[in-house]
Amino acid sequence: MSNPKEHAHALLDMLPEEKLTAVVGLLEVMVEPLSCSLASTPMEEEEITPDTAAALERARASLARGEGIPHEDMQREFGS
Repeated sequence: MSNPKEHAHALLDMLPEEKLTAVVGLLEVMVEPLSCSLASTPMEEEEITPDTAAALERARASLARGEGIPHEDMQREFGS
């Protein structure tokens, strides 16, 4: 099938109802104007300062030593 829309329609026709609902949700997000605009916006890379790079390295070293905060503790602290 050379036409992408025809191919998409054929694939949709083969989906069971529960999967079709998920695809419809995805399509709605894809065609919503803000989502389209955000998806086509180029990513901006922010330059990392030496201070930020040093802080990231300290954080990574802390995690490597097992000094991170468990997810469950964070959930309790923030009520999630």
